[in-house]
Amino acid sequence: MDSEDRTERVAVRGVELFVRRLGRGPPVVVLHGGPGADHEYLRPGFDALSRGRELIYYDQRGGGRSPVPRDVPVGWSEQVADLEALRELWALDRLAVAGYSWGGLLALLYALEHRNRVERLALISPAPAWRAARERFEQTFAGRNLDPAFQEERRRLRESGLRERDPAAFQQRIFELSVAPYFFDPTRARELTPFRVTGRTQQEVWASLADFDLRPRLPTLQGIPSIVLHGENDPIPIEAAAAVAGLIGAPFHRVLHCGHVPYIEAFTQFERIVGDFLPASGRP
Repeated sequence: MDSEDRTERVAVRGVELFVRRLGRGPPVVVLHGGPGADHEYLRPGFDALSRGRELIYYDQRGGGRSPVPRDVPVGWSEQVADLEALRELWALDRLAVAGYSWGGLLALLYALEHRNRVERLALISPAPAWRAARERFEQTFAGRNLDPAFQEERRRLRESGLRERDPAAFQQRIFELSVAPYFFDPTRARELTPFRVTGRTQQEVWASLADFDLRPRLPTLQGIPSIVLHGENDPIPIEAAAAVAGLIGAPFHRVLHCGHVPYIEAFTQFERIVGDFLPASGRP
């Protein structure tokens, strides 16, 4: 793995986006989740995919190190248009894309708008491709969040005095408890790189999608080499990910004993399956 980070800020469509490149070889664009998050929380797990290829991370508009004024639109169509503008800026004829969570849905939205510009798609723990499935995810996550064990952990943390003794450690523990419902093994939440979500961006993206349902259009993506990888214990319904795989004609990789973060809970499988699929030096 090439450990050299190459970062820059690029101007596209009236906004500045933060870009990080890692590795050498055929380029792969990595789309982070959220919406409104940033690429850092995919690291260091995703960095392992840089062996034999160049990973191109970028913070999507309205998140991380790509902030925008409140009057600048950040809906799904703007996110798709930004990715197309980046492709043109980088002079890439077609894109190999690895999309995680919301980034997986963004990858599908991009492919539906620019099918001939997609070389291959790796969808990792993709967000649901229709609204009803997203609502099921929200209900499942909310239910897990109310687990008595999590409630007790939060109570003990509030009463521990850690906020006053060590504010940084307190914030880290608050973060871990906020993301623990995403995991099969909640104790592994401590391994996730902390991040924050820009609420305005998150809300505007989902509002712009409204009562969305991509399923009728997804079969048009058949023929694009694709894979879907999803943990069986992900609060995002595994049936939703399997349905997407079937509609686009992609192999479906069901990961046992894994929640929403396979690059932590099932790292070996994640690296092997996704790494074997994406283009790399020395093979097509």
